[in-house]
Amino acid sequence: MRPIALIILLLLFSVQSFCWGFFAHRHINYHAVFLLPPEMIILYKPNIDFLTEHSVDPDKRRYVLEAEGPRHYIDIDHYGKYPFSELPRKWEEAVTKFGEDTLQNYGIVPWWVQIMLSRLTNAFKEKDQAKILKLSAEIGHYISDAHVPLHACSNHDGQFTGQKGIHGFWESRIPELLADKEWDFFIGKAEYIKNPEEFIWARILESAAAADTVLKAEKELTDRFPADQKFSFENRNGVIVRQYASAFSKAYDEKLNGMIERRMRQSVFAVASFWYTAWINAGQPNLKTLSNKTFSETDLKEFEALNHAWQNQPIKGKAHETPHP
Repeated sequence: MRPIALIILLLLFSVQSFCWGFFAHRHINYHAVFLLPPEMIILYKPNIDFLTEHSVDPDKRRYVLEAEGPRHYIDIDHYGKYPFSELPRKWEEAVTKFGEDTLQNYGIVPWWVQIMLSRLTNAFKEKDQAKILKLSAEIGHYISDAHVPLHACSNHDGQFTGQKGIHGFWESRIPELLADKEWDFFIGKAEYIKNPEEFIWARILESAAAADTVLKAEKELTDRFPADQKFSFENRNGVIVRQYASAFSKAYDEKLNGMIERRMRQSVFAVASFWYTAWINAGQPNLKTLSNKTFSETDLKEFEALNHAWQNQPIKGKAHETPHP
């Protein structure tokens, strides 16, 4: 069989797996812009295309950097049972108790969000426009990932329960099918987060608590849905792929009682609120008078390298799920 034919055949009979899907990440960052106050809108709105497109850079970086993967998830059930009180919330205490290697192996997203917040705050203090935009785009990705139930569960793609593919089903297939047509992203305004550590850990615990429901609902629906109607063949980026059927997808969304829309809306609010919090903590600098308004040659080369790696190389490290546009 010719290589190109083999590739098409593999695509034809595969169910794609995603991570909040490129579609969803882009939508989250896009809608977050409109929750900002006027003093921030003057920077974020004219650069909304950059913030939208580069929201997926962290996923692309997984094809370049092995250390990137754990920044997107935490297999928190490794540390006992809900509310996982044996796992210290502070990084230094967690390292002392479990060791950094263990933490990295099971994911570090709640701590990485806090690191990114510190970096974004410093960028605002430095009044460095390019750095502000780059970090804003990327922190949005990690915050959104923390809102995904299967990013807080070791059974992250149903691999232990015969449900492989559920990860992309929940966080990519359904948003792509319903977000533009049926979901509402008029949310209100960003709010100052007094305790970012407490905030992001609360989102992680919500995700962890919802993981069982995500898995159970799919299993129950599969058991009563006609087997020949669960999947369909659809055109995706010019290639025919085997995909969860629209009827099954909508039935699953209804069975979850709007969970996916709620978590996506919560992601939009959280992203905007972290941007706002970084700006407040930096002293509310005037965003009309920033320096470094163009991206450096180094930045441009990095963007190009990320695109090339994502399109041509395998993921580095543990494949928690496979990013896809």
